[in-house]
Amino acid sequence: MSKIFSISKPLDMHLHLRDNDMLNLVGPLTSNTFCGAIIMPNLVPPVTTKEAVVAYKNRIKQACGNDTFEPYMTLFFQNYSREFLEDVKDEITAIKLYPAGITTNSETGVSSMDIETLRPTLQAMSDLGIILCIHGETNGFVMDREAEFMPIYESIASNFPNLKIIMEHITTKSAVEMLDKYPNLYATITLHHLLITLDDVVGGMLKPHLFCKPIAKRYEDRAALLNVALGANPKVCFGSDSAPHPKNKKESCGCAAGVFTAPIALQVLTELFEKHNCLDNLQKFVSDNAINIYGINPPSKTITLEKADFKVPSSYKNDTETVVPMYANEVIKWSLVN
Repeated sequence: MSKIFSISKPLDMHLHLRDNDMLNLVGPLTSNTFCGAIIMPNLVPPVTTKEAVVAYKNRIKQACGNDTFEPYMTLFFQNYSREFLEDVKDEITAIKLYPAGITTNSETGVSSMDIETLRPTLQAMSDLGIILCIHGETNGFVMDREAEFMPIYESIASNFPNLKIIMEHITTKSAVEMLDKYPNLYATITLHHLLITLDDVVGGMLKPHLFCKPIAKRYEDRAALLNVALGANPKVCFGSDSAPHPKNKKESCGCAAGVFTAPIALQVLTELFEKHNCLDNLQKFVSDNAINIYGINPPSKTITLEKADFKVPSSYKNDTETVVPMYANEVIKWSLVN
């Protein structure tokens, strides 16, 4: 008999769903297996108003049909007034800060990380209990960008001790070490950064479907991420950063940054945690920790998996969009139970 494993209320705390036809394609691939997700706001134009938040959430709900799934909405960081934040607070779960130009659709992000420039908005967020999510990279040398951002995390954390800060999709040993320095710092970790290093992306033939930002790092960085994830450190939770791009945008000059893992995330996480004899900790990593960190009450949903081979499709497509998942055409060891 196949081995069976169940996860209650699985959550993806960092997700890109895009919009329009792409949303209609990829939305159900998440809502099929997760009960909720933190939705990134870097659309074109970015989500910066209450009306845009509500409208986007409605489009997500429509795309996901009858699935039990709660989109936890975010705003794209700007210098918002306290009055605006008071009005929009009940419609959002967090605000996402992007340094300008650092990743996909972030051109209108924050151009200066000067703490005094950001203070009015951050203080209002702190007072109102709104969580701050940060894409923590500088514009320095690509392998050093996250490490160079650590002093900025320290500055924000120390200046706003009551502001809960999520270091998004951390990739380095230095970011893991930062978790112990400030009680208001937390982090999300992706599936792909638990699995790959830069060697997997460019060490042989270039693999465009593994190219992402932040870029995969060194072996010691992956080991540090695995240590806190497999151990279900209460300050970290799963955030896929699943980032779909059309196949022709990935397999081209100027390859778009993003790894699409939504359809296989739970299955491969189960395989990874079992491999390291840590399967009992997976519930905390993909659900319990996020509930505690964000203070949310997600809808009830249980996903059951079985240890049975599953061949990952070469692509997922609808009439206008085609996306290629991580591990396309490869066999993974766990499958969803229908």
